[in-house]
Amino acid sequence: MGPAEVLIPILVPLGAMALAFGLFYLRNKENMSMIEKGMNPKEFANRPAPYRNLKWGLLLVGAGIGLFLAYVLHTYVLKIDEENPVMYFSMIGIFGGLGLILSYRIEKKETLDKV
Repeated sequence: MGPAEVLIPILVPLGAMALAFGLFYLRNKENMSMIEKGMNPKEFANRPAPYRNLKWGLLLVGAGIGLFLAYVLHTYVLKIDEENPVMYFSMIGIFGGLGLILSYRIEKKETLDKV
């Protein structure tokens, strides 16, 4: 074992604890600033998010379409023998982003229709 491999079992739990402490600290700080401004933090903690499932669904569908299109391009169109991970990641990013844009457009349309 090298010196870097010895540090991994020590640094990973420390990093996880630091992350948990940071999240609790920031949430407490946010709640305290809301109380100072006269707001109730419990009102904002349980806000409904009506389009959360739509957003995640369109993101995952877009990522799936991106993976499928990258596979089709890699296998049948370009006929490349070696692996090309850049194409797969770029297609996931492009089509996942298009899914989020579509989600935004649907939410905006629904919001404007209600007003």
